[in-house]
Amino acid sequence: MTEHSTSSRASAKDPFAATARDTTEGKVYTVTGGDWDTIVGSDDPLHHEKLVINMGPQHPSTHGVLRLVLEMEGETVTDVRPVIGYLHTGIEKNMEYRTWTQGSTFVTRADYLSPIANETVYCLAVERLLGVEITERARLIRVLMLELNRIASHLVWFATTGMELGATTMMIIGFREREMILEIFELITGLRMNMAYVRPGGVAQDVTQEAIDAIREFLKVMPQRLKQYENLMNGQPVLHARTKGVAYLDVSGCLALGVTGPVLRSAGLPWDLRKTMPYLGYDEFDFEVPTETTCDVYGRWMVRWHECQESLKIIKQVLDRLEPGPVMVEDKKIAWPAQLAIGTDGMGNSLSHVAKIMGQSMEALIHHFKLVTEGFRVPAGQVYTSIESPRGEIGCHAVSDGGTRPYRVHLREPSFVNLQALPAISEGGLLADVVAGGASLDPVMGGVDR
Repeated sequence: MTEHSTSSRASAKDPFAATARDTTEGKVYTVTGGDWDTIVGSDDPLHHEKLVINMGPQHPSTHGVLRLVLEMEGETVTDVRPVIGYLHTGIEKNMEYRTWTQGSTFVTRADYLSPIANETVYCLAVERLLGVEITERARLIRVLMLELNRIASHLVWFATTGMELGATTMMIIGFREREMILEIFELITGLRMNMAYVRPGGVAQDVTQEAIDAIREFLKVMPQRLKQYENLMNGQPVLHARTKGVAYLDVSGCLALGVTGPVLRSAGLPWDLRKTMPYLGYDEFDFEVPTETTCDVYGRWMVRWHECQESLKIIKQVLDRLEPGPVMVEDKKIAWPAQLAIGTDGMGNSLSHVAKIMGQSMEALIHHFKLVTEGFRVPAGQVYTSIESPRGEIGCHAVSDGGTRPYRVHLREPSFVNLQALPAISEGGLLADVVAGGASLDPVMGGVDR
């Protein structure tokens, strides 16, 4: 058989022809004349075989109690399904069996990194149903506590996100400054977290001079520490590579999914309820709404960093305006238990206060007992209030049937709503980017699973 006849048989795609090598092009052909590189590439199992990965619930990466079911093709994420419900506490349902004042003790435990925002939005709803206005000092104290809490929440985000991206130094210094804020909270409320400090009609107790001095000291230290965060972030090329262009979500995507907060503002839209729909007199304060246009993890980092600076400006203005005065409404039916005398343990009633109650008329004793056991009545109706939490718009839909307990309370929780964006920012990216993108949403699962 001649060489020509062999070539002709191969070109005729004889199934019995041997494999031939084209030395000119460096390709290997099959007996039917096909290119092995093309065939192997089209049949690569990594292109067709889907791998299902269970990610979480665990710390770090999925924030403890968030489970992600991922479908992968090679290193590319093709599908993300968040699985929630591992931290469910029935907060909203439990509130139907407690008084309106006791509701503060429940909502504060939803977004446990931003308890003051939870308490404030709930109390604003109750006060609208009651038709009452809080005092000027109570209003300023609420703003003060909200902005301190905003910084504390963002510090936790800096710390945990840095750790999840491998920057363990951020974990250390982030919690270092947060500790200063928690100590201030303890001076003011007696507790570091879940304080139930904001009550319908005002706040539980006044801010002492010792706490004000501690806040002023914090205002001196924190700007320098924020500068350290910026230097640490901008000086790390690895951090830039892990955040820039990662978990992209533009304005249209945010609006379609209902995403608010720093994620929305990192897409260029300056939507902040403190400015767009002012409450608690925020329109009286001089501050800016930081925005970025990168639509990625890096932009969300920068927005939160700038927000800490703006919160420091608001806190300073509050201290300059804070004047002596009552921190609760005058109506004693609503004011209880904010004006009870504090005992030696720092929490219970003092003996002199108990003796005063017992020494008054029987009617006064009965009135006090009813307030303790039943609480106050709220006129029938329903309202919706919303404020800007560190994670975005947190809303409270409160319904009253005219009784001493809420008929229904439902929170519009930004962590729950924003978590819908996780598939949108993760699919098509790498597995490692799911961690960065999920962290950039800053979900707190206590709020998601409330």
